[in-house]
Amino acid sequence: MPAKSAIDLAVEFAENPEPRCACLLLLDTSGSMEGAPIEALHQGLRAFKNDLADDASASRRVEVAVVTFDDTVNVVQEFVTADLFEAPVFTAGGHTCMAQALMDALDLIQSRKAQYLANGISYYRPWIFMITDGEPDPEVESEEFIRNVAERLRAEEEGKKVVFYAVGVEGANMKRLEQISVRPPVKLVGLNFQSMFLWLSKSMETVVQGSAEEQIALPPPESATSSTDVQTGA
Repeated sequence: MPAKSAIDLAVEFAENPEPRCACLLLLDTSGSMEGAPIEALHQGLRAFKNDLADDASASRRVEVAVVTFDDTVNVVQEFVTADLFEAPVFTAGGHTCMAQALMDALDLIQSRKAQYLANGISYYRPWIFMITDGEPDPEVESEEFIRNVAERLRAEEEGKKVVFYAVGVEGANMKRLEQISVRPPVKLVGLNFQSMFLWLSKSMETVVQGSAEEQIALPPPESATSSTDVQTGA
């Protein structure tokens, strides 16, 4: 997918100068997600899109990007405001290049924040929301690389540069996800993606109702063990 030119970005932000909250969906499409899990994921994405579109502020302030990971990392959707977002359809197959996906996601967030700054757009702290039924695949990603990615993610969280959630579908190695994520990963019961995505969209709607310097207290997603404070604008 070709990157937007500086002129295209200038036009985009001139037409909609609202502050932005970037939400990057990082989705596991490896072979173990084939069948019912991937179909449930599609349904959840549609619910997420529809709920955001119904909120006037969120539809113009929340930006959604979709990155999938299997044998490779794929940017399926560059950042677009929720009113322009269309839920993509995936196929499942291959290994789980999770660590590389996380590294690429952090790079995409960093690049998008630079674009906001270059165009005078204020922003809330970006979110990365990862859904997986596995763990980094040792056949394709070294332990050292996985550790380096986890350290970078923790540093970005502690520096209030990103909010990261890891959601484990049944079969996911939750202990492994705990080693990667600062906050406790969320265990999804069954294939209830729709409720999880509706929680995410409601959280986005809550965040963008405040100012870009405000700290927002959010309830935890179902099955999480602690509340969440989201400080905006970092």
